[in-house]
Amino acid sequence: MASLGEKALDALGVLYTSHEYDYRKKGAEAAAEALDVPLSATLKTLVVALPDKEFVFLMAPGDCSVSMRNLARTLKVKQADLASERDAQRLTGYQVGGIGPFGSRTTLPVYIDLKALDHDRVYFNGGRRGLILGIETEALLEVAQAELVDVCQS
Repeated sequence: MASLGEKALDALGVLYTSHEYDYRKKGAEAAAEALDVPLSATLKTLVVALPDKEFVFLMAPGDCSVSMRNLARTLKVKQADLASERDAQRLTGYQVGGIGPFGSRTTLPVYIDLKALDHDRVYFNGGRRGLILGIETEALLEVAQAELVDVCQS
């Protein structure tokens, strides 16, 4: 049965690949290893809390350490923090470890780190644990109506 993420991409007419794997723990490392793709091509999807109870999706390569300070500065807000698991699950309708930007219960703005452009194709959670979707990077930027940000720290 198709996930909500797959259904959303189907409705948008986007070409993607679907990859199931044996989910044992959250994290991009496990997905990259299961799919035999570089960790840097596997995007983690984070729900980020901003001031005034606003939230956004941040997609960043799995090998990247995200600077919330840089994200806050880029978005011109006082603070940016990882949302609580409870808020992330409530907003998206997905369990942590399966959160993706498509088919989410709440539509949130999407920001993608520039390092995603290092790959022609990227992989991200498809809306449930153990499901990764692969898509051309340019197509992801377009269909997610994403803005590029520079938030990865070395």
